Formats: sequence, C-alpha cells, structure tokens
Amino acid sequence: MNSSYIETLCTQAEATPSGHDILDECLAIAELLLDKNKKYGDSALAPKRIFSRADPVAQIEVRLDDKLSRVANRKPDGSEGEDVVLDLVGYLVLLRIARKRAAAIDAAERAP
Repeated sequence: MNSSYIETLCTQAEATPSGHDILDECLAIAELLLDKNKKYGDSALAPKRIFSRADPVAQIEVRLDDKLSRVANRKPDGSEGEDVVLDLVGYLVLLRIARKRAAAIDAAERAP
C-alpha cells in the first residue's frame, strides 16, 4: 500500500455522503486487527496447529460460527461485554485474506 492509495481513499471519502464514517469504521477494523496481530501473532492466518490440523480458512470459519452463536444466544439486554459485531467484521476480513492466500498457493502448485 502506498500513500497515493490512501490519498485516493481520502478523496473518495470527501466525495461521498457517508465517506468519512465509512473510512473511520474501516480504519477502526484495521487498527483492531493490527493490534491483535501484534498481541497474538499471526494465529488466525498462520495457526500453530497444536490441536487442530484444519487449514486457516476452516479455522476462521469455525471462529465465525462461534461468534454467530454468541449473537444468537446473547442476553436480552445486549451486555455481552465485547463488541461481537466488530469481531465478526474482523474475522470476515481475515477470512478474505486466508482465502486469497489459499488461492495463491493453489495456483502456484498448479503452475508448470
């Protein structure tokens, strides 16, 4: 990513009605993911596989299932104690990255 890409995003944000809000939320998700990546290492995208041998895509899908179960079973007052929606969006971003990486590995393995 380069500074011209960021400038383009800022320009697009200026030109749309909710552009700043969208950009702010996306940056908050990036900040969350970068912070967790620093704290926990690359555990979602490069798991240690101590108990599970599932690939990163499958492991992230399980985490998403767990989060969705929490949403379905949440307390009526909504006091889960964590921002489940933010976590879900974060895992969806990680799922996109994991799928892209898996596709790149598959393409490289099929290349002559």
